[in-house]
Amino acid sequence: MSVPDEVDLSGDRKRVYRFVERHGPVEPSAVAERVGVDPESFQHHLSILKRDDLLAEDPDGRLRPRVRSGETEEFSEAGVDYAVRPARPADFSGVVGAIREVAETRSYITAETVAEQLEYEETLFRRTPTECRVVFVATVAEEVVGWSHVRGQEQAKLRGTAELTVGVLEGYRRHGIGSHLLQRGVAWAGSRGCRKVYNSLPATNDAAVDFLERNGWTVEAVREDHYEIDGELVDEVMLARRLDER
Repeated sequence: MSVPDEVDLSGDRKRVYRFVERHGPVEPSAVAERVGVDPESFQHHLSILKRDDLLAEDPDGRLRPRVRSGETEEFSEAGVDYAVRPARPADFSGVVGAIREVAETRSYITAETVAEQLEYEETLFRRTPTECRVVFVATVAEEVVGWSHVRGQEQAKLRGTAELTVGVLEGYRRHGIGSHLLQRGVAWAGSRGCRKVYNSLPATNDAAVDFLERNGWTVEAVREDHYEIDGELVDEVMLARRLDER
């Protein structure tokens, strides 16, 4: 899912892509008007972005970023019906809200950083010459109750790894939602050729460390006194899941 070398994401073409990334699905005419590109140049840039699989058209003709992230899966466990699917632009507030709620105990510092980045950039998706990210959500009655965020690097020396964060609202835990979200994120990383995914947690978050270990992750390293939480120094546990050992 890397950006092809021949794709010129600069100048007006970059502005076209960025506008769709932040506001899609959106009418092509609205993009051309807001970006300020003449019709002939806009059609050229649009053709190249569609050719290189960066943008796609919905059935109604609106433009959106193309993220190959799989289809919606439906589950019913312990009396809870839920779906796991790629996030949509309309899920933005639900995703940020879920991350904020899970991270409010200060036991998931990496997730806090993800929420801040999403809010700053005002988009769930990112695909540039240097990085690519996707978000999957779990929904109950179309309300976001969990997320999986995967961020990969596009530089050749870093493309083999991806960072994954995952979380579920407390009231919806123990229904398999977290495991399904985790599996979807890991599958996406594997599809782009990653050899491993990693996650970092405060050592005080025993439940999250245990959850990842039960799902095939292992502790790679511990950084002593890495965090300061409520005035106390806390170690960081770095976990990883290898994808090239099957």
